[in-house]
Amino acid sequence: MASLMELKEIFRSADAVCFDVDSTVIREEGIDELAKFCGVGDAVAEMTRRAMGGTVTFKAALTARLGLIRPSYEQVQKLISDNPPQLTPGIRELVSRLHQRGVQVFLVSGGFQSIVEHVASQLNIPTANVFANRLKFYFNGEKYAGFDETQPTAESGGKGKVITHLKEQFHFKKVVMIGDGATDMEACPPGDCFIGFGGNVVRKQVKEKAKWYISHFDELLKELEER
Repeated sequence: MASLMELKEIFRSADAVCFDVDSTVIREEGIDELAKFCGVGDAVAEMTRRAMGGTVTFKAALTARLGLIRPSYEQVQKLISDNPPQLTPGIRELVSRLHQRGVQVFLVSGGFQSIVEHVASQLNIPTANVFANRLKFYFNGEKYAGFDETQPTAESGGKGKVITHLKEQFHFKKVVMIGDGATDMEACPPGDCFIGFGGNVVRKQVKEKAKWYISHFDELLKELEER
């Protein structure tokens, strides 16, 4: 097991950094915001808490939550335009600094592709560097028709599969995963370093088990300035 000092060195010399999105890069949980927008907020928020705590499989929780919400294409687009995701303080500066250092930045999320791509565009992260879940709609483009269950991010352990894919495709030696939830912590290994983030919400299990736990992205910016 790597020490905190070793984890910091991995972060400073990483080839790639993968960020979770909901409650990490942005302040909200995208699926909870969509649920509120569609009038089933309380029921879905409880399911999210159980999923993030690791007590049910991610795919089971995602299926159940979307079965309650059943969002239309129009509702998803209206959510993004009327209530755009709020970036977490410090994330824009951190991503910019990583880009300056030649580090590849990826968004790896159990959230929805359309919302995550909107966030990526604000951070100058290319769409090709987004891994998220895809909602499906019936041919008329309106009614909810499920989600793409073949996406690795649709299941528990999926974020680790994404990191394995990135290492194989780009031959990265050191990949860092940053996030607030159990699904993020599970991604290391194959990720080389996990950094727990509690700036928006604190998940007890993650705070207790993560060797490196931060509350503000400024802490990571300072680490980069050490070298």
